[in-house]
Amino acid sequence: MIHEYQLRILPEQAASETITQNNTSVEKKGLDVRTINAIRILRRSIDARQRTIYVNLTIRVFVNETPSEEEFERTDYPNVEGRPAVIVVGAGPGGLFAALKLIELGLRPIVVERGKNVRERKEDLARISREHKVDAESNYSFGEGGAGAYSDGKLYTRSKKARQRSKKILNVFCQHGASPTILSDAHPHIGTDKLPRVIENMRNTILACGGEVHFQTRMESILIEGQKVKGIETNTGKTFLGPVILATGHSARDIYRWLYAHGVQLETKGIAIGVRLEHPSMLIDQIQYHNKNGRGKYLPAAEYSFVQQVDGRGVYSFCMCPGGFVVPAASGPHQLVVNGMSPSNRGTKWSNSGMVVETRP
Repeated sequence: MIHEYQLRILPEQAASETITQNNTSVEKKGLDVRTINAIRILRRSIDARQRTIYVNLTIRVFVNETPSEEEFERTDYPNVEGRPAVIVVGAGPGGLFAALKLIELGLRPIVVERGKNVRERKEDLARISREHKVDAESNYSFGEGGAGAYSDGKLYTRSKKARQRSKKILNVFCQHGASPTILSDAHPHIGTDKLPRVIENMRNTILACGGEVHFQTRMESILIEGQKVKGIETNTGKTFLGPVILATGHSARDIYRWLYAHGVQLETKGIAIGVRLEHPSMLIDQIQYHNKNGRGKYLPAAEYSFVQQVDGRGVYSFCMCPGGFVVPAASGPHQLVVNGMSPSNRGTKWSNSGMVVETRP
């Protein structure tokens, strides 16, 4: 039989390798621990509202039953060689997941990415800090994996509606090498040190199924005949024919200028602008965990969230990175742009977050 329970336990209990198996919380549910074959954590969150910190767990208990070997749900990606092609412009998260979805639907994705592959672009990122030189085609915004690959795209949403739909995305990440802990953590996080390998594996799935991925290939124009999109032309001289999905991200200014100049209707959208604040992670730990000694041995680097209304406009924290770095994220000359990231262990001495204000058209 399979049972699901809610547990509220201390951090040192939650950190145990034998989580809940020797825990009185399970015994209180009337279960004999000798009959438990496995326990899987479905949801994990930290409650730090009071002086005593608790970890809230939703667990699935397998009684006299063996669970499947994998903790995530696999998606079947068929071979699509010879099937109708669809052009995907951009190999960030939107483009990669669009390509994988096309394969699910039996269509052949052709991905064009103006930047370099996720490994090669790392050298260009290092050059920004070391030599203060920005490659306009390979930087923190442009390249395989998009802006989140090396500036820590978050894997959670404030939207309650979107959370249910995002489970598929997290399972796809796990299928391509991410830790299954992202399925249970309230604020899932892969880490910029581990994410490149996951991105490479996603690309390899696209290629193995018969799709194409073209790096350092920038879309120059969309081919339009009689109000119908026929394909794209690129800076390499190659023309790709088929329906087009634009997954270009907000920094592809040249794309939006081209669309506007050629009569494609664009809609203005509000944005948020601000600064990035950096603090000692020990300070945030002390405040959030109500302890002058910080987080101690069993708690992760603390996060925070700030939301306030000022004169009818929202002011809020964004992309909070505990135990991370501030990185230079310009995508062109004459820019001063920063972002934040965290390695998987969130182990640096610094924490940071954006603090932004809503700006309307």
